[in-house]
Amino acid sequence: MQTGRPAKTKRSDFGARLHDAREAKGLSQAQVADKLGIAQQSYAAWERRQVALRPQQLAQIAALLEVTAEHLLGLTAKPRGSGPAGKARLVFERVSKLPRATQQRILANVEDALTAYEVRKAS
Repeated sequence: MQTGRPAKTKRSDFGARLHDAREAKGLSQAQVADKLGIAQQSYAAWERRQVALRPQQLAQIAALLEVTAEHLLGLTAKPRGSGPAGKARLVFERVSKLPRATQQRILANVEDALTAYEVRKAS
């Protein structure tokens, strides 16, 4: 789900793949930056502009996001979503385009449904 303010510039191709991989893991830029030991602003630049990463940085980010470096570099096809997880991701991508108040209502409903399921499962 999209977080933060909308960007004023288009992402680089690498940045778009990096952004998509981070979002698929459900991590914020700050969380990724913290795990990499860099500033959030530095990581944000990786997603937004053409950057030159050191090989160890590329390997580290690929491992963290559980994708290959080849995928981030655009040398392989985008991994396909499978089954319900892929469908759920598509639904939440659509939700992310709605106004924030609507997003919050939908998320509250989903969280309530998940809690009810977990309670039933525990019984």
